[in-house]
Amino acid sequence: MRLTPGKLAGLRRVSTDRGVIAAAAMDQRGSLQKSLAKEKGGTVTDSMMEEFKSLVTQVLTPHASAILLDPEWGLPASKRRAKNAGLLLAYEKTGYDKTGPGRIPDLLDLWSVRRLKEAGADCVKILLYYTPFDPTNINDTKHAWVERIGDECRANDIPFFLEFVGYEEAADEKGFDYAKKKPEIVTASMKEFSRDRYGVDVLKVEVPVNMKFVEGAKSYAGQKAYSRKEALDLFRHAAGVATKPFIYLSAGVGNAEFTESLELAAEAGVKFNGVLCGRATWKEGIPVYAKQGPDAFRKWLEGEGVKNIKNVNERLKAAAPWFPIYEVEPAMAGV
Repeated sequence: MRLTPGKLAGLRRVSTDRGVIAAAAMDQRGSLQKSLAKEKGGTVTDSMMEEFKSLVTQVLTPHASAILLDPEWGLPASKRRAKNAGLLLAYEKTGYDKTGPGRIPDLLDLWSVRRLKEAGADCVKILLYYTPFDPTNINDTKHAWVERIGDECRANDIPFFLEFVGYEEAADEKGFDYAKKKPEIVTASMKEFSRDRYGVDVLKVEVPVNMKFVEGAKSYAGQKAYSRKEALDLFRHAAGVATKPFIYLSAGVGNAEFTESLELAAEAGVKFNGVLCGRATWKEGIPVYAKQGPDAFRKWLEGEGVKNIKNVNERLKAAAPWFPIYEVEPAMAGV
């Protein structure tokens, strides 16, 4: 597989020199507003959202290859990123359609891939809630939606990052029963969206297990869904179906749990191509910003936030470059 010049340039700008994606995520919108409002005990203004995102971007991007932001509150932050950091912009509306089944997504009304690129995006990201167990009509709708975005990214010659998050209607996705189903959901999603028809350049995926249910893990909560050996095999199986580069997302877990999952991926010999990590880096700072203000939050980021991102970066020594997947010579990757 070869990349067109624009896609190659965009992908290179969000990667390290050795072809690993060490990106920070700060495109949370609805969930961030709710978390800030809960801690603050009051309304969260647009300027507060912009300020929070700008502080995270300014402090953390010197330690990242890129930052993922949203065009609604994140554009001021994009101007505050370190020179070494590329820019991914989200294209989907926050949340999903709650009026019917299937968690159907939607795109931002005032944006297009062309407009995101004009706003400075090196790559475009989409979030999709997905499970292979949904009815055919729901997944057909989602497949067509992803195909349209893939074609739009092809037309504008910009890389397409697809983030998919598994779910089950009326289930506790953090619970034991879902943990047993999660490996199949993640693996089937990786296989489906590796297909060329979607035009996805990088898959942004969940780790295929819930670390709280991996027997013997530091994050283990006492109920076993998988032995350590089974967890390693599940990492290998999921990775084995992907034909496109894939990076892991932190899915809202804490820094210790996410870094442990990356260690397990490395132990399994999985050739993952990096991370796009958000809340595992900065979420513990939400109450600091809400209750003590921006100066205290900046100080927290400079201490704990930087420590968290460095913890993740340390685990990326085990990540593999995406260059060989797209037949790119490392020396040519900067072209």
